[in-house]
Amino acid sequence: MAVACLLAAGGPAQTVSERIAELKEFQKALGWEPPRSFTRASSRRAYYRCYYTGKFELPDSYEGLKLREGDEAGCKLDESRYDVFFYRIEAVASDNTPVTEALAESSAERLAVVVLHEDFHQQEPVRRLPEPLAEAAATLAGFTAAAEFARLHHGENSETYRRLAQEAELYLRKARVINESHRRLRAVYEDFQRGRLSEREALAAKEREFVELGRRCLEILPEPASFNRCPPVANNAGLAFDHTYTQYYPLVYELYRAVGSDLRAFRAALDEAVEAGKGSGLALLRTLEGVILRARSSGESGR
Repeated sequence: MAVACLLAAGGPAQTVSERIAELKEFQKALGWEPPRSFTRASSRRAYYRCYYTGKFELPDSYEGLKLREGDEAGCKLDESRYDVFFYRIEAVASDNTPVTEALAESSAERLAVVVLHEDFHQQEPVRRLPEPLAEAAATLAGFTAAAEFARLHHGENSETYRRLAQEAELYLRKARVINESHRRLRAVYEDFQRGRLSEREALAAKEREFVELGRRCLEILPEPASFNRCPPVANNAGLAFDHTYTQYYPLVYELYRAVGSDLRAFRAALDEAVEAGKGSGLALLRTLEGVILRARSSGESGR
């Protein structure tokens, strides 16, 4: 793997391993149990996966997409039949995932967010959450933990902190855009399946929606430091993939704010919801909403 360095604000360049070691120590300070991930370098460039679905099929998350392993050249899929998303992945959530070349070459902001996001996946109670809720929670934790790390290590006046401090709010704006576009396109496909729209009409509506989505997501400013404003590809596979992360992001963002924007309290609230909301996913959502209401009431009574 190429030796990569990250510029530390006001100080000498750091190697990737040094920066990750600092992130692991920071996780301990947050009360996390840092998994054995990102502790070794790999000659692997990245992970290559091909997600795909039908031209009029829009799953709620990547769990509903078909998957095929790819390589650097991409996927051998018929894109006239399928909407395809070729994904070059820097890291995956596991207890021993290595540092890929792609991750080592990423920006300091991106590295911090990815490592903290993936390691939050390995925490209790996140491992017991349904996948879309887990992704939303890990996404928010990655942004907010990375911002706090930057504040402590570089200071509130540093460019790194200022860029990371706005990520959670910017992603909330993206989530609302993605979720609304997903809802509208699902309605188009349902009308097509029920014969209310012809194939030509449905394809035209699909094209218009993706053009509008592209316009709206590019209006999210300033440009984020660690994530893309728009879906990775303007088709059903790209939208469904992003919807995995955005579907419940407004809910977990609301929970985070309700507990005082505190990561320890956020994790404790998730744990409370998981313990109390055993059963269906709907029961868990209702429990989370109850935790938010109680946290808000407690905060208001303490003023």
